[in-house]
Amino acid sequence: MLRLHSQVIITSRFDEVTQQLRDLAEENERFVTIIREGNFVVEDAERAIEKAYLASYERTIIILAAETFSPVVQNKLLKIIEEPPPKTDFILMLPTKATLLPTIRSRLPIVVLDEGSEEAAAPLDMARLDLGSMYAFIQEHKRIDGAEAKRMLERLTTDAIRSGRYRLDASTLDLLRDSRLALDKGSPASFVLTGVLLKLLARKIRK
Repeated sequence: MLRLHSQVIITSRFDEVTQQLRDLAEENERFVTIIREGNFVVEDAERAIEKAYLASYERTIIILAAETFSPVVQNKLLKIIEEPPPKTDFILMLPTKATLLPTIRSRLPIVVLDEGSEEAAAPLDMARLDLGSMYAFIQEHKRIDGAEAKRMLERLTTDAIRSGRYRLDASTLDLLRDSRLALDKGSPASFVLTGVLLKLLARKIRK
């Protein structure tokens, strides 16, 4: 059930859900909406913060929606999410919670609105994996915690198998098992994910 309070909503139906939220509003509630088809950029975050601090006697609902919020953008928004101005709520919408930083997760409740939306949004296209996409992926997710890294590792492994583009021999499967153990023992997520992706890239079937 949708409510007008600070939260993260997992959905890809940005316009539809935004309208549903507006329908819940009272006459004296003000909406600020920033929706992006691709990445939410730093300039968007700065604009949202500026709008939040505009003096208003009305309650303000700020809706921010995009396919991805980079760690830089999330850190930019973190302080105002932690300590918003009076009568101000922030609602973030994105298709998957996989890229949310632990700091954002700990401060906002997460509502999964679309069943299956988590499965639909793959963190990395394993069929087209190359050094460039691998590097961008690691940079974007280098601050995730061990639990999230394990879930991401499982998804990447599943997608690699489904793609049929990899020779998954015994040594590769052993690495995947050992990587989960390493995450359990506190190894840095970026280090573990880099090792796994490099191994998979070396075992990729070239066409």
